[in-house]
Amino acid sequence: MQGKIIIICAPSGAGKTTLLKEVIQQFDNLEFSVSATSRQPRKNEKNGKDYYFLSEKDFKKRIAENQFVEWEEVYEGTFYGTPRSELTRIWQKNKHVVFDLDVLGGMNIKKQYPLTSLSVFIQPPSLNTLRERLLGRGSETPVSIEKRINRASYEMDFAPKFDARIINDDLQKATAQLHEVFTRFLSK
Repeated sequence: MQGKIIIICAPSGAGKTTLLKEVIQQFDNLEFSVSATSRQPRKNEKNGKDYYFLSEKDFKKRIAENQFVEWEEVYEGTFYGTPRSELTRIWQKNKHVVFDLDVLGGMNIKKQYPLTSLSVFIQPPSLNTLRERLLGRGSETPVSIEKRINRASYEMDFAPKFDARIINDDLQKATAQLHEVFTRFLSK
């Protein structure tokens, strides 16, 4: 069985993870795809749950073998991608795949599965709000915040290309909107 695909993209700090955790638990037929990366695991991250952690050499070998639905070298020597095997694994459970990706990865998957995928862009109310959220995390340096704001500005230019856009200015409202978008798509 080939199920459906839901692609969620958002700038860092837009609240995508919080929204997804709220909404995905309301559907028993959805499952997150686990991405692969060549970066080192962070504290408390588990291989096969948070990411599939691969060496750069192994990642490149899998690229050459066409084992990824999409992949990108986000930073020099640091790759992220979606193993094709994740689609098979989730579809074999009679579930639909949910991707949490950067905009380029999301657009690549949408091109490959145009009839069976839904792309949703979560955006902050403004770049200033985004900056405040990133500052509130307390884990970012001024340099990393500016990097993320510049990246967010770039990513927000892609928003009109998505099937649905949700502005996350009120968590309860945005959660209800995302739930409605999922429900409509899955009922087709």
